[in-house]
Amino acid sequence: MGKDTGFLEIQREQPARRKASERINDWFEIYEPFPEEKQREQGARCMDCGVPFCHTGCPVNNLIPDWNDLVYHNRWEAAIRRLHSTNNFPEFTGRICPAPCEAACVLGINAPPVSIKLIERSIVERGWDEGWIHPEPPEQATGKRVAVVGSGPAGLAAAQQLRRAGHSVTVYEKNDRIGGLLRYGIPNFKLEKQVLDRRIQQMKAEGVIFLTNAHVGANLPVESLTEHYDAILLCGGAEQPRDLPIPGRELKGIHFAMDFLPQQNRRCEGDTEDTILASMNATAPILATDKRVVIIGGGDTGADCLGTTHRQHPKSVHQFEIMPKPPVERAPSTPWPLWPLQLRTEGAHEEGGIRDWSINSLKFTGDERGNVKQLHAVRVGPPPKFEAMAGTEFTLDADLVLLAMGFLGPVRTGMIEQLGLALDNRGNVATTDYMSSVEGVFAAGDMRRGQSLVVWAISEGRKAAAAVNSYLAVKEPSPVRTGHVGAHTTRA
Repeated sequence: MGKDTGFLEIQREQPARRKASERINDWFEIYEPFPEEKQREQGARCMDCGVPFCHTGCPVNNLIPDWNDLVYHNRWEAAIRRLHSTNNFPEFTGRICPAPCEAACVLGINAPPVSIKLIERSIVERGWDEGWIHPEPPEQATGKRVAVVGSGPAGLAAAQQLRRAGHSVTVYEKNDRIGGLLRYGIPNFKLEKQVLDRRIQQMKAEGVIFLTNAHVGANLPVESLTEHYDAILLCGGAEQPRDLPIPGRELKGIHFAMDFLPQQNRRCEGDTEDTILASMNATAPILATDKRVVIIGGGDTGADCLGTTHRQHPKSVHQFEIMPKPPVERAPSTPWPLWPLQLRTEGAHEEGGIRDWSINSLKFTGDERGNVKQLHAVRVGPPPKFEAMAGTEFTLDADLVLLAMGFLGPVRTGMIEQLGLALDNRGNVATTDYMSSVEGVFAAGDMRRGQSLVVWAISEGRKAAAAVNSYLAVKEPSPVRTGHVGAHTTRA
C-alpha cells in the first residue's frame, strides 16, 4: 500500500498548531491547514506490511491501508467511500480520537507511525468540500419503528444505520440540542459544532426524526416508548461522575467537569447566561476568569477543562493526577501493538498551567461564606496503595475546583430503573448481543460498556444497529400509530 519505499523516504508530519497565545483568545479549532501534497505524501508512508494491525487497533475496523493508498494515488472519492464503509462520522474521529490505530501501526515498531488520523480527517473534509457526502435515504420502508434514546456518537451512528436499513427512526434527546457528548461535552476548540450540525442535517434529510427536551424516564414516561415502538435502543452514555468524598467537598466552587464544560459550550452556541442556568438547573455561572483553578484528574476530560479554563483567563491553573507520571516513550509493560502507556501532551497542556502527578487530595477548606479557598494534598507512591510520602503535604489556594476523575457508568435512576434492566458487575446495562434483559430493548455505547472513546461509541452504535435490524427482521410490526411520542417537544 502507498509508495513501496515511502516509509523509508518520507518523515511523519502533522499539521502545526496555532500559536498558544493566539488560540487561547478564541474557541476555534487549534490546527493550521495542511497542504494536499503533504497529505498524499503521508498516505505514501503506509507500508505493504502484510498483516495490517491498524485494522484491529481501530475500534471501527477502518480499512486504513486501502484509503491510504487511494489518497496517495489521488483517488479521493474512492477513499471517502471506503472510509464511510466502516465509519459513519470520520470527521469526529479524525479530530478527537486518540488514534489507537497509530499505536498498532506496523511501521511504529521502530519508526514514527503513519499519520492515519490526519489522513482520515483529510479524506472526509475533501468529501464535504467536493459534495461527495449527501443524504442516503432508504429505497424501501420496512414499516418497523425504532426509538433511539440519546444523540451522542453511539445514538447517531445507530440511528443512521437503522434509517438506511429502511426503519422509521426517532431519536430522543434530553437536552435542547442534538449531539449529546459531542455537543455539550467536547469543547469547540477540539470540535467546532458546525462539523456536527452538517451531519445532523444529512440525517434529517435521510428521514431520521429528532426530538429534543425529551428526557425519557423523566418528562417522558418509558411506557410511551415501549407501547409505540418495535424496538428501543438506549445510548444514554455513562453520565454518573466519580466524586471526591473528602472533607470540605460541600464548599461552593467545587464542581464536576460536566457541570463546567457544557456551560461554556452553550455560550459558544450563543445562549444567554439566564438561558444556560435555566437549562442546566444551575444557580450561578461556573467561570474560571480571574480565579485560581485546580483541576483534579489527568485524562481527556481534565485536558478539556484545562483548555476551557485557559480561554476564560484564570489567575492560575493546576492539574493534578493521582497516578505516577507516565514515561516519555512507550512503557515496556505495553509493547506494540498495545495502546501504549506513555506521556501525552495535548494542545491544552501547551497553553499553560502547572501539571503534576502522584498527588492525592486530602481535604478542602473555605472561608466564612462557604466558598472553597484551599486544597490540602500530599504526594503519594505508586498504585495500588498510593501511600502518602512523609513530609510532602502541601496547601494550594483555590477559588474553583473542577473534578474530572472519570465516570462510574450510566445514571441508574429514571429510565434504567423504570425499565427494570439488569446491570453487569460494573453497573452498566447488561446485554446479550446488545439486547438488554428486557426483550426489544437494546443498549450501546458507554451505557453498555462504560466510559470510553467516541470511536468506540460509533462502533457500538453500528453493531447495535445490526443487532436491532436482525431482531426486527423476524418481528411483526406493532399496530400503526400516527405521530411521534414526545412530538410536543421543541428545537430539533
